[in-house]
Amino acid sequence: MPVAGRRVLRVRVKPRSSRAGVVEDATGDITVAVHAPPDKGKANGEAVRLLAAHFGLPLDAVRIIGGAASRLKLVELAGAGRKTRKGGRRG
Repeated sequence: MPVAGRRVLRVRVKPRSSRAGVVEDATGDITVAVHAPPDKGKANGEAVRLLAAHFGLPLDAVRIIGGAASRLKLVELAGAGRKTRKGGRRG
């Protein structure tokens, strides 16, 4: 049963990208492009920071709950009932 104010997203992370940002397409798929390499959690940390900024949440409200060593991740957002920013990087 889902917990109120929590949302789980499937996210694709693209490490070593030339432009960092979050893209939500028309189907709801989310891609996070990060500058960091997939080394010692650097790309995951940057992805969490970008997602927190994108959804207007504090850093501790965003956590990776699955796929930490994969490009496809499950990310939990706490307090995800309100989205303060729309869009993100397009492309």
